[in-house]
Amino acid sequence: MPHTPTLASLADDLENGRTSARKLVDECIARIADPAGEGQRVFIHVDKDAAIEAAEAMDHLRKARAAPSRFAGIPVSIKDLFDIKGQVTRAGSRALDDSPPAPADAAAVARLRRAGFIVIGRTNMTEFAYSGIGINPHYGTPKSAWQRNVGHVPGGSSSGAAVSIADGMAHGALGTDTGGSCRIPAAFNGIVGFKPTQRRVPLDGGVPLSSTLDSFGPLARSVSCCAILDAVLADEPVAPLRPRPIKGMRLAVPTTMVLDDLDDAVAKTFDRALEKLTREGALIERIEVPEFLDIGVMNAKGGFSAAESYAWHRFLIASKGDIYDPRVAVRILRGEGMSAADYVDLINARRSLIARTEKRIAPYDALVLPTTANTPPRIADLAEDKAFATQNMRALRNPSLINMIDGCSISIPAQREGEVPVGLMLAAAGGSDRRIFELAAGMECAIRV
Repeated sequence: MPHTPTLASLADDLENGRTSARKLVDECIARIADPAGEGQRVFIHVDKDAAIEAAEAMDHLRKARAAPSRFAGIPVSIKDLFDIKGQVTRAGSRALDDSPPAPADAAAVARLRRAGFIVIGRTNMTEFAYSGIGINPHYGTPKSAWQRNVGHVPGGSSSGAAVSIADGMAHGALGTDTGGSCRIPAAFNGIVGFKPTQRRVPLDGGVPLSSTLDSFGPLARSVSCCAILDAVLADEPVAPLRPRPIKGMRLAVPTTMVLDDLDDAVAKTFDRALEKLTREGALIERIEVPEFLDIGVMNAKGGFSAAESYAWHRFLIASKGDIYDPRVAVRILRGEGMSAADYVDLINARRSLIARTEKRIAPYDALVLPTTANTPPRIADLAEDKAFATQNMRALRNPSLINMIDGCSISIPAQREGEVPVGLMLAAAGGSDRRIFELAAGMECAIRV
């Protein structure tokens, strides 16, 4: 990766006068504007003038020793799904072009601003966040950082968010995760993506996909960067992250479903990471998690995403359905055929699923599994709907399990230099966020050696 500063190193540079907020913003804007880069596809809107003004303000505040936090002045990108005061929130669609500008920032955006982070712009995404691939027919599809000359998908739905980090167009990104939408693009671009326990970050001011499953989380270059952003988003103090020693970690590898149909590179990289962790003293046990098999049955009619997205979209799609990406519209419309009884059954089944799964995984510090079954597919290979659907499901399968059990989860890069990006995912029951960060920080460097 050509640009590797962390939020902590940038904060130190700002504090010691080695850089300035204005310089950081100018560098990000230059990378976005580079005609040889992906900026035009990564960003739906670049807030150049406001970012420069905010940077100069943060530099003055820092000089006066009044910066709102040590991270004040660091540029971050915001997924197009979030309200930003005075801007139209399009959620990667053209169907919302005529919507009024947002009267206020989304709660998550407001918390980032309050800490002094600078909004550099709105990032591209799968329309209405409804896919794990990242293709967008309206605004173009940003290419994954992997073999850009070939053209691989960026992962979705937070596609632009991930590429903005990989390419140094921002130093942190705000994304969403309903079934992997932070973790999949992180895995496909060799960065870190975190799905928090849903209740920790308010959903106000974000266009919903599924109010039951949506989580708002960060993408960044390191585990510690994600932990800093997560604390800000959750309105918690930013505390030093203490990596857990690998020796003594109690990790469970689910053998139910999550290891099926893996690309060779995914299987090889995952096995190598497990071998490294074992050599370093981690206690790794392979366990069956039969509860995961229940999820397919629960989602047979479309699940929460279809039911809840249809409820939100039903009037818009009736009047502007011809504007929608057909691959998104068909998934939303599955919810039309679901009854109130189907939805109540889903709620009850999920409550049981969470209780049973939490009991099964309680003896372990975390589950460890491949983030996705596939490596980033080539964009050119997904022109046919069948190929798209197959790869989309392979990307979503593993991370979506964690949303269904109301857990928290992180994807960290497991590939070595020059290899195809592969994510290793750690997950645990809801409320275990800090532990997941400590475990991931303890292993993020070791598994790539």
